[in-house]
Amino acid sequence: MGETEKVVPEAEELPKAIVRRVVKDELSRCSHDGDISIHKDALLAFSESARIFIHYLSATANDICKESKRQIISADDVFKALEETEYSEFVRPLKASLEEFRKKNAGKRAGASKEKDGKKKRKLEDEASDKDEGGDDDK
Repeated sequence: MGETEKVVPEAEELPKAIVRRVVKDELSRCSHDGDISIHKDALLAFSESARIFIHYLSATANDICKESKRQIISADDVFKALEETEYSEFVRPLKASLEEFRKKNAGKRAGASKEKDGKKKRKLEDEASDKDEGGDDDK
């Protein structure tokens, strides 16, 4: 097999732009040298490492879920999987990040729900008025 052949199905690849941004953001926090260049092979190595880690963590979380006789993996299953795979140092920052994400999206969801309800109500009103107008033509 040649070096340029894809080993991973495209559907499993992580988006290169996101991997590049995450790596550059983290490296810029660690270094004050300004703009950091990352070789294409290094980005591929980061991407593959993250993909493999996600597979390993998801398989472990899935085992935890099945042991509890459930079919849906929860965030707690992921936290337990991190602890089982000896990455417990990530649990606290991940929980904090998840909580922040939930708080940010709670307001968005409430606003989106109200907007969706308003659209449904307008649609029903429009349909009702269309029926009324259509009913007049039959007389």
